[in-house]
Amino acid sequence: MARDLRDLHFGEALYYAYQEDYFDSLERLDAEIAQHYAVDEPQLDSLQHHIANAEFDVGDFELRYRMHHRAGRAIRAVLEAEGVDDAVRNDAAFRLARIHFQKDQPQDALHALERIHGEIPEKIRDDVLFLRANVYMALGRASDAVDVLEKLQGSDELEGFSQYNLGIALLQAGRERDAYAQLDRAGRVAASNPETLAIRDKSNLVLGTLFFESSAFGPSQSALDRVRLDGPFSNQALLRAGWADASAQNFERALVPWGILASREPTDAAAQEARLALPYAYSKLEVHGRAAVLYGRAVESFGAELDKIDASLQSIDDGKFLEDLVREEIRQDKDWVIRLRSLPDAPETFYLMSLMASHDFQTALQNYLDLEDMRKKLVAWQRSFDAFDDLVRLRRAYYEPLLPGVDAEFRKLDARMRLRLEQRKSVERRLQHLLVAPRPELLATAEEQSAAAQLDRIEERIAKSGARDGETLQRIQRLRGALVWNLETNYHERLTLAHQHLRELSQDVAALDAQYASFVRSRQAATHSYAHYKEPISRLRARVTQAQERLETTMVQQGQVLEAVARQELKLRRDRLEAYQNEARFAFADSYDRAAKAQAAK
Repeated sequence: MARDLRDLHFGEALYYAYQEDYFDSLERLDAEIAQHYAVDEPQLDSLQHHIANAEFDVGDFELRYRMHHRAGRAIRAVLEAEGVDDAVRNDAAFRLARIHFQKDQPQDALHALERIHGEIPEKIRDDVLFLRANVYMALGRASDAVDVLEKLQGSDELEGFSQYNLGIALLQAGRERDAYAQLDRAGRVAASNPETLAIRDKSNLVLGTLFFESSAFGPSQSALDRVRLDGPFSNQALLRAGWADASAQNFERALVPWGILASREPTDAAAQEARLALPYAYSKLEVHGRAAVLYGRAVESFGAELDKIDASLQSIDDGKFLEDLVREEIRQDKDWVIRLRSLPDAPETFYLMSLMASHDFQTALQNYLDLEDMRKKLVAWQRSFDAFDDLVRLRRAYYEPLLPGVDAEFRKLDARMRLRLEQRKSVERRLQHLLVAPRPELLATAEEQSAAAQLDRIEERIAKSGARDGETLQRIQRLRGALVWNLETNYHERLTLAHQHLRELSQDVAALDAQYASFVRSRQAATHSYAHYKEPISRLRARVTQAQERLETTMVQQGQVLEAVARQELKLRRDRLEAYQNEARFAFADSYDRAAKAQAAK
């Protein structure tokens, strides 16, 4: 691409897009395309070499910036344009289908996919089939999804994902035996990249859960044991594995996964449940003393966590939740959501990891972050107007004293130039006339014209003196004849030479015209560099001010939505912890009594 790039502004937009800074990329690319169509001769603009890609990239960048409505409109323009290659058109149809699917419009997504015909770019061939299968599943056509996903089982790019989705599709189609076998294969996929490893863990977790719900505790345990202990699904797998052992009355084995899980992050819901489940297993093993100790620790732990939740709620009420979300040092890290947990002065984020990892919250949060970025840009733009005012003032102060003198000198030069141009036109007309009516005397040299004038003066003196010197008159006639002879015999050569000199003069005149036009443009540029900016800057300043007011209102509303969702999540977690704490208190008392009775019996 870099070798073929012929428009630097387009390259700048691509640079920002490659940095995933799609707003700045769209800002530049929109401006460049608008300027391209505004020029008198767009075909001479350097963007003409990339205009098709630029218009397509606008839709792509808008889609990545989650501007689905505008992106869909831009991509539809590509689909409806004439003379578009099948590969480009199919790529556009795929992107449009993906937009509809992300907007939970599977029927529209299917219509877009049905517009794909002919050559499909190899890089999206598997993605098209995978999207089609997901659309079928969203529409309840699980059998059709199975047929499509079976074609993707050899795809290296979708390894793990195609196997897992096929298992889910088989399950939805009512083919449970085949679904279990497929999920088992998906849970054994050899992989090294984090994404495939994560989907493999999810396959094993889903399979283990299905076996658990059908009371097949042995196979459930085998599937759950394949989940990595350091993966994103390890906590749920450990919790479920413990319950699978406990349901099979194998409480000693349940101690292992629950013991591991109980020592993990205390804010995790699965770890909190394990703090109750672990002493429950000990009580079933009639180790009531150990159970009482663990129940007591659970009560203390739940109390500490309830204090954290109360602090989180108070912090949200104080407005610190939104302040932490927009921290620049956090947002520079791709794992910034996880890092929020480690902020010592951000208790409001302790219990929101699962909430903030959800798609809906992430979308709402990203909208808020985009609003914050836009607010910063509007503030910077508002400040830049003062810089523009200073720039215009400095240019005016520099050019205005100079331009009157420059204009005066130019008028003098312009007058002389116009005179010379008129003289040249007169010479050209005379030469054209000589082609029709030859007049050799008009092509006489300066010496010949001087000699002819001198002969005329001699004849005039002789005529005034009244003398009749025949020999002198004959000599004058011979000299005049010699002049006429030279003029007549050299006429065509001199006429050719005169036209040649005229052409050379035309080149000088063309250079003079170019310099004249260059001066006029420079003179206009000097004036335009400071004149007529006051009103546009004032209008833009007013628009930015209005946009800031609307944005602040929108940010407040979006922030209130995020805070309300966070409060709701924290309250649910608080209710659950209170229930856990009460249960732990009763269980602690019961285990303590049992331990005391056992001790007394001994």
